Amino acid sequence: MTSSFSTLPLAPALAQALEVLGFATMTPVQKHALPSLLAGRDVTAQARTGSGKTVAFGLALLARVDVAHARTQVLVLCPTRELADQVSTEIRRLARFVANLRVVTLCGGVPVRTQTPSLQSPPHVVVGTPGRILDHLERETIDLGGLKVLVLDEADRMLDMGFLESITDVVAQAPATRQTLLFSATYPDEIRALSRRLQRDPVDVTVDNVVSAADIEELFFEVEPGRKLDALAALLLEHRPDSALVFCHTRNDVRDVTARLQQRGFSVLALHGELEQRERDEVLLQFANKSCAVLVATDVAARGLDIKGLAAVVSWELPTDPDVHVHRIGRTGRAGHPGIALALCSARERERIAGLARVGPLRWGQLPTPAPQATPLPPPMTTLMIEGGRQDKLRAGDVLGALTGAAGLPGNAVGKIDITARHSYVAVSSACATLALDGLRAGKIKGKAFRVWRLGRPA
Repeated sequence: MTSSFSTLPLAPALAQALEVLGFATMTPVQKHALPSLLAGRDVTAQARTGSGKTVAFGLALLARVDVAHARTQVLVLCPTRELADQVSTEIRRLARFVANLRVVTLCGGVPVRTQTPSLQSPPHVVVGTPGRILDHLERETIDLGGLKVLVLDEADRMLDMGFLESITDVVAQAPATRQTLLFSATYPDEIRALSRRLQRDPVDVTVDNVVSAADIEELFFEVEPGRKLDALAALLLEHRPDSALVFCHTRNDVRDVTARLQQRGFSVLALHGELEQRERDEVLLQFANKSCAVLVATDVAARGLDIKGLAAVVSWELPTDPDVHVHRIGRTGRAGHPGIALALCSARERERIAGLARVGPLRWGQLPTPAPQATPLPPPMTTLMIEGGRQDKLRAGDVLGALTGAAGLPGNAVGKIDITARHSYVAVSSACATLALDGLRAGKIKGKAFRVWRLGRPA
């Protein structure tokens, strides 16, 4: 079977988008799933995050949408707001040449009433979390009577998070004749049962469920519980990853590990379920911008998190489920970039170690002894926040122009720029952060002065 997108029966608008995006060759999940997806079959696909699954189901759902018909025709359910935002962004990229297509993202973290105006004219595609979608269905602000395609993305994570009842209630309001697509990194019995309930004679596609050993160096270290922080610091100083994701079981562990690493001089932030949505968004933004070298998180908080070029994953404790371990380490070593996966194991975790050993051989390492003069790696970028966004008609080009113009930064010192409704965020080289901050504070953007400060610090 050929791997070229050109062999697929795609509408010209979708084929043009793939060409502009530089997508020529399909990934394995796209190659094996797209023919059935485009034929309208129900599909159950097991593929890890980063395998290209969003493009696969994105092309399929866009092929089914009739933009002349003002009804919600596609619903994509995701476990987290972060994943929903990523999916919406990818669908919009694929649909850039599809005129008049409306895509709306509906997630928690903001009042339901603030989302209602965007639903006055029914969107063709809705992406969201199960609980918030159910809220809108109960308020009758969305209608699934015309639904053609239902997608459950990272279905295993949604079940882990307790969304089964909400998913069931949402599906009950969708036509039985719909096409149902189920994507999951793991395929436990609960997912098989869900597939039997929701799908009709699905095509099974299983690819990329095993992380390539060529891309990831995986090591296990035996450590006494009281020495884990020393071990973690030693590994970070030895490998010096520019981005490391440390997994803990509980939010208390997340807070404790974060505070103790900060005391040792590491650039580290915490991600857990008690953060407000804006705090969570800004933590993820700083980590993605490489303004923070280490992110400590729970598995639940990190679901849907897809950071490109993640250098290292560290398990503070082993998970009880081997599939969760595979999902953790699958976040690094992507797209040909090398990655390392390190696990700290105490004697009380023998059963978990035995469970992983049944999946494959474990490679044990010797903890390094850092040089006395070794210091934590500083983050290469600093994220600045501008108190102005889309409502002020700011665009990324305006921020870039202000930095490279009056502020005097070279173009290569400016990284990613994100514009939200009320705020703008820009990553700049840490070496130029003070120059950028002073320049933006002293100057104007589009003829207007805005408050600016380093993210994470008071104004």
